[in-house]
Amino acid sequence: MSTGMADKKLIELTNIHYAYPEGDPVLRGLDFSLHAGDKLGIMGPNGAGKTTFLHILMGLIKPDKGTIRLFGDTLSDSKDFMAARLKIGFLFQHSDDQLFCPTVLDDVAFGPLNQGLSREEAKQISLETLDRLGLAGFESRVPYRLSGGEKKLVALATILAMTPKVLILDEPTTGLSPEARHRLVHILDHLEIPRIVVSHDTDFLAHTTDSILALRDGRIKEGTLKPHTHMHVHIEGDIPHDHN
Repeated sequence: MSTGMADKKLIELTNIHYAYPEGDPVLRGLDFSLHAGDKLGIMGPNGAGKTTFLHILMGLIKPDKGTIRLFGDTLSDSKDFMAARLKIGFLFQHSDDQLFCPTVLDDVAFGPLNQGLSREEAKQISLETLDRLGLAGFESRVPYRLSGGEKKLVALATILAMTPKVLILDEPTTGLSPEARHRLVHILDHLEIPRIVVSHDTDFLAHTTDSILALRDGRIKEGTLKPHTHMHVHIEGDIPHDHN
């Protein structure tokens, strides 16, 4: 990677260990970093700890051991993470976990309001974001009545309206129709925002990330994925690779 902004570490996790109470260790000395300009995919078998890794990164779970640095600051308790979360757009696997307001506009404006924008400013940026995602006219719709694909796009709008410095997407294609999935690929393809995408969908990752890492045995291993190529992944969740 070249010097300059591209070498700036936005996220850095070092020697992360975590085990659930009365359970086996999930993460065992995990190291990870995201630089400015990176678009990283993460794969791994069920139970490998992918969502746990994301929740630790966001400060939703405290690791048993290790260091978390976001945007240059070392963070430890929940209060430390509050400012950092306003810079990270976290798309949950299930949109219903992210949409809780009476209308779509209320949901999308929630983040900008918490960033300190006025109601009029939050409304304006929310309407602009909905329009960018092809959701103009959705502002008065009730979120729980939307289709799965519509909910996913509205959930994406809630984080893009906050102008995040980093995007984190947890299984973004879960429950999407082929049409909604294609639309999501098109939207992400036009966003130059550093990102982490956790997904089992290798084709989706090939179109929305620049490289893939494998989370396995409690650690992250480097993959070999190149964009827009067909990849093969063994059933046990090994590192993606081609067979050329």
